[in-house]
Amino acid sequence: MALRIELKPRERFILGGAVIRNGDARSEWILENNVPILRGKNILSLEEADTPCKRVYFLIQLMYVEGGNLEEHQDAYWGLVRDIVRAAPSLLGLMDAISDRIVGGRFYEALKLTRKLIDEEERLIQHADTASGLPEHP
Repeated sequence: MALRIELKPRERFILGGAVIRNGDARSEWILENNVPILRGKNILSLEEADTPCKRVYFLIQLMYVEGGNLEEHQDAYWGLVRDIVRAAPSLLGLMDAISDRIVGGRFYEALKLTRKLIDEEERLIQHADTASGLPEHP
C-alpha cells in the first residue's frame, strides 16, 4: 500500500537517512515501498535533545532512519534507560513499553511512545521546581 504525503512549502522530512526540504510550493509525494520516514514536526535535532528523555527520542530516531549504526545507538539507549529509571523510577513502565518496541524493531511506535515520556519528564521537572521553590523552566 502506497503512502501519500503532502508537504507545505519549505517543510522538511527524513526519508531513509536523507533529510529533504521541500521547495517554495506545496508538493505531493507517493512512497510505493516501506522506508523510514519522519515529517518535520517529528524530527528532533541533536541541539534540541537537551534532556535525558529527549536524548532517548534522538537515539530512537537514529535507530529508525539510520539503521547502519544500530548496535551503537542501542548501546547508548540502554545506558540512558538505566540512568533515567534510576533517577525517576516512576518512568519504568513507559520505558519498558518503549524498550519492547525497540527490541521488536518497531522504532516508529517507540518514537510515538517517547513523546509521552518527554511530556512526563517535563511534568516531573516542573513538579521538582515547584517543590524546591525554583522558578519554572520556560
